[in-house]
Amino acid sequence: MTGSARASVTERHHVGRSAAELRDYRAAFNAAHLAMAVVDHEGHVVTANDAMGALLGMDAVALLERSAAELVDLASDGRTWHAYREVLRGRRSRFRCTRRLKHADGRSLWAEVTVSPVPDSRHVLLSVGDISDRRELHARLRHLQMHDPVTRLPNRTLFFERLSAALESSPYDHGSTGRIGLCYLDLDGFKAVNDTLGHRVGDRLLAAVASRLTECADSDGYLRNGGHLVARLGGDEFAILVEDSTGTEQLADLARSVLVALQQPFDLAGQRLSVSASIGVVERSVTGTSATGLMQAADTTLYWAKADGKARWTLFDPERNAHRMTRQALASTLRPAVERGEFALEYQPLVGMADGVTRGVEALVRWNHPQFGTLAPNRFIAIAEEDGSIVQLGRWVLRTACRQARQWQQDHPDAQPLFVSVNVAVRQVWDSDLVADVAEILAETELAPRLLQLELTESAVMGSAGRPLQALQALSDMGVQIAIDDFGTGYSNLAYLSRLPVSALKLDGSFVRGFQDEAHPNPADETIVEAMVQLAHRLGLTVTAECVETAGQASRLRRIGCDTGQGWLYSRAVTPERIGELIGVGALAV
Repeated sequence: MTGSARASVTERHHVGRSAAELRDYRAAFNAAHLAMAVVDHEGHVVTANDAMGALLGMDAVALLERSAAELVDLASDGRTWHAYREVLRGRRSRFRCTRRLKHADGRSLWAEVTVSPVPDSRHVLLSVGDISDRRELHARLRHLQMHDPVTRLPNRTLFFERLSAALESSPYDHGSTGRIGLCYLDLDGFKAVNDTLGHRVGDRLLAAVASRLTECADSDGYLRNGGHLVARLGGDEFAILVEDSTGTEQLADLARSVLVALQQPFDLAGQRLSVSASIGVVERSVTGTSATGLMQAADTTLYWAKADGKARWTLFDPERNAHRMTRQALASTLRPAVERGEFALEYQPLVGMADGVTRGVEALVRWNHPQFGTLAPNRFIAIAEEDGSIVQLGRWVLRTACRQARQWQQDHPDAQPLFVSVNVAVRQVWDSDLVADVAEILAETELAPRLLQLELTESAVMGSAGRPLQALQALSDMGVQIAIDDFGTGYSNLAYLSRLPVSALKLDGSFVRGFQDEAHPNPADETIVEAMVQLAHRLGLTVTAECVETAGQASRLRRIGCDTGQGWLYSRAVTPERIGELIGVGALAV
């Protein structure tokens, strides 16, 4: 079709306009740098300007009667096709999209396609702008935004974008394993490199590490037909994301190869450096996994790897993590639990080995946790010592035990009163005025000082100096009994023992357990225990044997000279009411 023919077609669709106006429109249409075409209501090109032909690498005349949707790829996805058809039918005012088009010479270009109705006509105007340069600039800017300038690896933003996309994909996609894996690592001692050699060398080391990580990931991905994303998350932290992982063995193999690769020395512009890395490894099903949950597991596992000695990889262990989470939960609720009254005391009798009469009791704290049930001291005492809440808890235990001992004494005025033994952490001596607390509580409860025994571990007492020793001496001067718990497992500085204000030793259960084989007793065990008992007696100390479980053990310990025994042979830890039943009678049945 000639130019005049195209003009006549255009004129037919502009009835009512003057000839001058039509010539102006036609001239503007043909001269425009923007590629344009008029499309009829069925989607066929009625007329196109030279810019449209140039954009597609075709003569403008050759575009006539062609499907506009085919020329600019409007039918490749349902959403775009539907919007385009709505404009053709007059149900939508305009429509815009971005498409990737192919030029006649084979090269690709990005175009912004706009479709809008022509006024006073059943036709629409199709305009196409080449935005390839803009897209390329955007791509370069995005690359800079999404990549680390030091290592040129994907950065934290791109890593989480890719991770989120992987977790949102269907586990039932063709070829998908429905699983995902992550190696999360950082370099051991990297700060020392920066501090001693400078940040320039540190950056070179990070770039070299990135290169080796990429090699490991590419090698593993090639072997298993999958690409792995290696990213720098910040500082000396890196991650290798394994999409469609095949199981923990794949991640373990990858972690091993990374450790081996990083153990090889780095030559950095005359500097020869050796580094190691700690790696946390997580592998799990995509279903039910969130980006936050996966990263928390990876961070926890990396911490384990470092805590276990560094230069190693550690696989996420749900049981170990559950224990950690439980520990965190206990730590966060321990202080308010004291105020809420969630703790209670049970008491285990200390029985005279010569006559079987209960002389005293040891107070043992229990935590009636609303979520985890009744917890023994070994579940929370160490936590309380770490965060300092042992001071508040210890003061409560001391007051409760003294009040109970005084109550037994009042309930049984004719019986020999029981002493109560309370465990004291060394932090209670340092972080509080233990002497003042004890004096106040004894005065408040009206319990005689001789009926209170404080137990400290051997490692806490041996070598005491300064404030701890002064506190022990003040308590002893007050009349309070001081006992060394778990004796024989700590420093065992026997020469120092004579200078401590101690009144009793409690032999650690490991010595008593050595007496269990009654048919073939070990003479060495008996000799050691006998020597400790004789030494204690010569220093004026009484001796309690812990963990007595059989009559045979009790008989041997009695023969050796132990004064009192404590253990399941006599009674487990029981409620205050049960203790009241045995006062003046003897030990409870197990």
